[in-house]
Amino acid sequence: MKCQGKYERDARAQGFQHIAGVDEVGRGALFGPVFAAAVILSPDRPIRGLRDSKLLDAERRETLAPRIRERAIAWSVAAVDAFEIDRINILQAARLAMRRAIQRLTPAPDYLLVDAVTVDLPTAQRALIHGDALSQCIAAASIIAKVERDACMREWDRVFPQYGLKNHKGYSTDEHWKALETHGPTSLHRFSFWPVREHARHALWTGYPRQGDLLGSEPSRDREEAVAEDVACIQ
Repeated sequence: MKCQGKYERDARAQGFQHIAGVDEVGRGALFGPVFAAAVILSPDRPIRGLRDSKLLDAERRETLAPRIRERAIAWSVAAVDAFEIDRINILQAARLAMRRAIQRLTPAPDYLLVDAVTVDLPTAQRALIHGDALSQCIAAASIIAKVERDACMREWDRVFPQYGLKNHKGYSTDEHWKALETHGPTSLHRFSFWPVREHARHALWTGYPRQGDLLGSEPSRDREEAVAEDVACIQ
């Protein structure tokens, strides 16, 4: 797979002008927020070396991130914290972070290229499987999101030094597991993830509530539909 501008060119050929690439980072971590970035690249200011952030070492990402910020037409970053992740589940939290990042862009995009999923916005969009390896603007978003989240994890490492967050960035590693076994989870761990619950000293999370638990028994059909609409609004 080659990271290129084909999908951006295809969108411009259809008349779209502000094509934003969107990606998330931290979906599989046990600690902290999931981050997302949205980037509108300028066709007149190309950036060499854009690739999926997972294929780049930290030094290369740190070199590319300021170039992206400088040369892009617009870029933004957003996050959804561990409390929201536990409330709405990690997939919906990642989509929400993406939506927040898109909504912060100025100018607003008229077309979205999104890694793997769609976003709950009326903007024309295309979901690309392995989009961060195929599309330059998605790759740029993955780099920005990764650099920002890594910086966040280094700051949290100063608060919780015993967990090694600056090393593993909150992911499930031997070092992280050992720290969870020794110290238990912090309040910023994701209790909807079973490895965190496994080491919790107290039952702080018992699963996503069912609709009947929220509304009482046998809610009316109209009320069920209203709740479904409300849930769709936050996803």
